[in-house]
Amino acid sequence: MEERTTLTLDAALVLCEEACLALGASSDVARSLATSIVAAEADGQPSVGFAHFLDYLDAMAAGRIDAKAEPAITRPAPAIVFSDARGGIAHLGFDRVFDDLVGAARSFGLAAFVQKNAFTCGALGFFAGRLAEKGLVAFAATNGPAIVAPQGATRPVYCTNPLAFAAPRAGAAPLLVDQSSSATAFVNVRAAADAGRPIPEGWAIDAEGQPTTDAPAAVKGALLAFGGTRGANIALMVEVLAAGLSGANWSLDAPPFGVGSEGPGTGLFVLALDPKLIEPDFETRLAAHTARLAADYQVHIPGPVKVAARDRARQEGVSLPTALHRRIAAVARDAAG
Repeated sequence: MEERTTLTLDAALVLCEEACLALGASSDVARSLATSIVAAEADGQPSVGFAHFLDYLDAMAAGRIDAKAEPAITRPAPAIVFSDARGGIAHLGFDRVFDDLVGAARSFGLAAFVQKNAFTCGALGFFAGRLAEKGLVAFAATNGPAIVAPQGATRPVYCTNPLAFAAPRAGAAPLLVDQSSSATAFVNVRAAADAGRPIPEGWAIDAEGQPTTDAPAAVKGALLAFGGTRGANIALMVEVLAAGLSGANWSLDAPPFGVGSEGPGTGLFVLALDPKLIEPDFETRLAAHTARLAADYQVHIPGPVKVAARDRARQEGVSLPTALHRRIAAVARDAAG
């Protein structure tokens, strides 16, 4: 049985911050990234939690992330906030303007956060979900290096290009949809390859463009969009919003996030809307409707499972493989030493 280590959320946050600081990150970068990583782990998303944190640490050490980058933030219009991440993490710019973004959405009904030149953002629902907790409806889109092939293609042209949607519900956890445009996330294929497990049919193609269930071959090939052309169309829509509007790298032009010394320069688009300005009873109506869908029609409502996991994590902490814990802790010791 795999040995595991349990940490309180505060201890997990300190662990991640110290590892970032040891690699030269500013205190703001360390806190911003650590908060997002621990949130993903607490929400029951380990693939974009501590395991993915190693990718960030490797990128800092190699220079793919500027660990001291200060985002350049401008206001092209009263309801639009634009951030140039300057080769840093995706989270800091959003954190810096979060209160202003919420205020603009409440004042104007709509507000948008647009960003370029960032490293990949991990759990996209982290951005939309925070806005829903403030009573706003939110939509988020982001891109990254090309690892997804549309139906009929033999080479990747898109990233997994996820989208996230969140909406507040009266007396209940927010509705939160967070899904990729690919049949699965790349981290799931990589985990299967590391564990020596096959992957399901329809997830990926190999380097020759042939369908494969061999995870190592899929890592060298490309993921497939979900639902064929429909999934690829969503990936293209996300690409236009995240990279087209922001001036970020198109996925085809983005350097890989796992090798080299240059970051992918990805884009991020987040739209926030105040539903109360249109329908004052929105939160109550949505809560009642989703409760009816779940109770009477057995519809899965995304969002509450993450909140329940977060509540458990506050009480019980988060558990991670001891080997992974040692690797993260060793970064701080080795870099500091």
